Amino acid sequence: MLTRNDAALDFLLSRRSRPAKTLVAPAPSRDALLPILTAAARTPDHGMMEPWRFIVVEQGAMARLAGLTEEAGARLGKSPEDIAKARSQFDLGHLAVVVVEVQKESPKIPPLEMTYSAGAVCLSLLNAALASGWGANWLSGWMSHDRGFCEAAFDLAPHERIAGFVHIATEGPVPPERPRPDLDKITTWVAA
Repeated sequence: MLTRNDAALDFLLSRRSRPAKTLVAPAPSRDALLPILTAAARTPDHGMMEPWRFIVVEQGAMARLAGLTEEAGARLGKSPEDIAKARSQFDLGHLAVVVVEVQKESPKIPPLEMTYSAGAVCLSLLNAALASGWGANWLSGWMSHDRGFCEAAFDLAPHERIAGFVHIATEGPVPPERPRPDLDKITTWVAA
């Protein structure tokens, strides 16, 4: 018997990330964040590898991350505009959950499937935060792919990398709806 969850479907059909720069205080407390993290951890995970982990960045750590972003940008020869844009997520941030992809040895599970699972965690975390009434945005940026930044900011091991920064706080101004994909252009039906 088909059982619909109309509330969940309505949420997914209308969900909208909130630009990180529009999020305002307060951010969720640790107690409020735990069910969001729990929901995010219930993501597809072939082989139950748990190829990801969370680092919760609270307000007090944001200035340090902004400074490390500036240092990485200078080292990489980024323009002042690129550096300012990249560090703004930390300059303006109230709370972010860093989803760290953790590659694990497995004779059965290809590394790419672990990457997919980490991406699924980012989306699940984003949706859980939005469903909980918070504003949220999934960001990355050039610094998230720089080993020097990853090691200095979060002490990541060589087999770890940042899948995303999910910023969570109170929703500020509601952004206008953006164009959505045209299903006729992106869908192929195979009947035989």
